[in-house]
Amino acid sequence: MKLRHYLACDLGAESGRVILGSYDGEKLTLREVHRFPNGPISVEGTFRWDIERLFTEIKHGLAFVAREGLAVSSVSCDSWGVDYVLLAGATPSVPYHYRDHRTHHAYDRAFPLVSSQQIFEETGIQFMPINTLYQLHDDLINRPETLAKAETMLTIADYFNYRLSGVAKMEVSLASTTQLYNPRERSWSSELISKFGFPSHIFPEVVPSGTILGELLPAVSQETGLRECRIVAGLSHDTGAAVAAVPSEGLSWAYLSSGTWSLLGVETASPVITPRSLSYNFTNEIGFGGSIRLLKNIPGMWILQGCRRSWARRGKEYSYETLAAMAEKSTTTATIIDPMDERFANPDDMLVELEGFCSETNQRIPASPGETVRCVLESLAGSYQQKLDQVEELIERRVETLHIVGGGSRNRMLNQLAADAVGRTVKAGPVECSAIGNIIIQAIALGDIPSLTAARNVVRNSFNVETYTPAMTQKTTAARGSHP
Repeated sequence: MKLRHYLACDLGAESGRVILGSYDGEKLTLREVHRFPNGPISVEGTFRWDIERLFTEIKHGLAFVAREGLAVSSVSCDSWGVDYVLLAGATPSVPYHYRDHRTHHAYDRAFPLVSSQQIFEETGIQFMPINTLYQLHDDLINRPETLAKAETMLTIADYFNYRLSGVAKMEVSLASTTQLYNPRERSWSSELISKFGFPSHIFPEVVPSGTILGELLPAVSQETGLRECRIVAGLSHDTGAAVAAVPSEGLSWAYLSSGTWSLLGVETASPVITPRSLSYNFTNEIGFGGSIRLLKNIPGMWILQGCRRSWARRGKEYSYETLAAMAEKSTTTATIIDPMDERFANPDDMLVELEGFCSETNQRIPASPGETVRCVLESLAGSYQQKLDQVEELIERRVETLHIVGGGSRNRMLNQLAADAVGRTVKAGPVECSAIGNIIIQAIALGDIPSLTAARNVVRNSFNVETYTPAMTQKTTAARGSHP
């Protein structure tokens, strides 16, 4: 086939990228054309997202490709879940960052209105204070005038797809992260919307993954120079896109999307909404073709990122490569933290919290950066073991292979620790799985690839995957331990 080009605007919590995907009918190649930083901005003492700057950066990426004279078939944006923009006419709100502390108060106030059992039965979504449900509940209590003016709500990637196409719709993978979407009925939960008193008109039409929204707006086309390009609501949730790109075969596999968050789970045909999945606080998010991503969110490289920021404030700048080398040279401390502990969610100083956890649980405090990194990685690997055991219990079958994808798949030490902890083969890569998933869903939407199975074959043929086998050693035994 003729070489086809697609653009993925892949937005993460630390950075955003505009990535060019080129497909020749057999293999897919990627090229990063524009990278830009991301992170919270401070607005009157709150954490927010600078969406106008992010959109300007997206347009810079589009303009760069246009200057090369490439004929781009389509563009699609993906991002993290739960956060949202409220639109009053064409005027957007400045969206809150999910780590803003407002969510904790709203979370506690929600359950007297509706029980956790009712919420889970309606949505199948795990309970986290950051969820859209509790953010909207806070808006209703503390900013009712903002909700009263709002005409629609769009999650982050869907907002940028709207800015590119002029079509305000929400793609189902992101809608399913809100804890306001019913995966059985495949519609917004009218019961929860009514019980919480949210204005029902702000919830937009939900469209399937791979929906072509329309052509690039003339104003954006003129500004960027990009012509004759369609905008696709592919898999707007970055984890959904990453899972679509897992180079898997057969059925007995699980995935771990490894980045700021570690998201571990399996694909199922229908939601697993049971008392046991509620007790384990698992989530049922929607993937391509209506599949379900039964998974658990684990705070992943976020803890290591926080330690790195803490060292920097102490005047010690370490690259991730340097920290990995230090950890490799360190022996295990046999110190295991619980990555799910709330103290690690958004601390002022991650090292202080880590040391406090060790003291309170009567464990040895890591004595060096290398030991600290090893402690964090072994603890994450232990979490993977626990959650994979729970997954197998919920689906009543054994998982033979764990696919680790995303930026964290470059951490070879963590990959090996994971293999040792879960006691089965780990396949690591590709790294840019969110962008790859974004692009292959665009290709499916445009008819260039016939199915997701065919697309995963393309991924296997196009990108390197490293295999790790369990090899228990004295250094990694701690990864099998339980958290204190």
